[in-house]
Amino acid sequence: MKYEIKALRSEVQDYVFITLGLLLYSFGFTVFLMPYEIVTGGVAGISAIVFYATGFQIEYTYFLINAALLVMALRLLGWRFLSKTIYAIAMLSFLLGFFQTLLPTDAEGHFVKILGEGQDFMSLVLGCTMTGSALGIVFLNNGSTGGTDIIAASVNKFRDVSLGTVLAFIDLLIIGSCLLIPQFGTMLQRATMVVFGLCTMVIENFMLDFLMNHQRQSVQFMIFSNKWQEIANAIGTQLDHGVTILDGHGWYTGHERKVLCILAKKRESQLIFRIIKMIDPNAFVSQSAVIGVFGEGFDTIKG
Repeated sequence: MKYEIKALRSEVQDYVFITLGLLLYSFGFTVFLMPYEIVTGGVAGISAIVFYATGFQIEYTYFLINAALLVMALRLLGWRFLSKTIYAIAMLSFLLGFFQTLLPTDAEGHFVKILGEGQDFMSLVLGCTMTGSALGIVFLNNGSTGGTDIIAASVNKFRDVSLGTVLAFIDLLIIGSCLLIPQFGTMLQRATMVVFGLCTMVIENFMLDFLMNHQRQSVQFMIFSNKWQEIANAIGTQLDHGVTILDGHGWYTGHERKVLCILAKKRESQLIFRIIKMIDPNAFVSQSAVIGVFGEGFDTIKG
């Protein structure tokens, strides 16, 4: 019973943060990218291209394409994998339409450019910073916005191709398709759209990686010191931190010695160095970055 309550609380928390991420994504996309007709990758990018070329509402295209992909993927990936994806697709389709109703329009019915004319790149930076961060929030809470993620997951299931490679290839095709659409103006104007689209890929992926990796930045210390016992006691008591003591053997001296191994959050590094320096300024210390640490006191193992 206790486990079920904890699991339910975790699920509710996931949905709350996924919703917050979708709100941020919709705001950044509609306020900063759409008025300047900036394209992105993924199904959102396809929907934007269709909207810019024909005026067909972006939320309808987004929903229809994702619905078709979901039907295709249900048998391959199962309901459990797609439950939060279905929620995210439905919610994002609604939010994209909702935020458009809040945007002011000019006399011709075009969305007002919040930053003014000629600020396309600055608007791109702000918009993609928000959308990339929003995707990070969604992914950190076991969610997905569907679209090309579904295609990538399906391909990865049957072919030894990484998700990132598949997603990058699809996004390049989507953004590159702007060159073939005459409604976007001259070839130079279309090429400019493609260049801006590639910039959206870089900024979104950077923010996504930064947010996801920043949340689990950890470090590993290997400490070699004759005062290992004092250092271990100080770190264990002052920081309430676990310390592992390893048996070492010097190749040159042949002496046995103890080595302290510590896994810590990156923000704790300065305190650990300070303790070591106070006890043994001549200690030999190795610090290395760790991609992720899972277990008690660190991140929860995601399943």
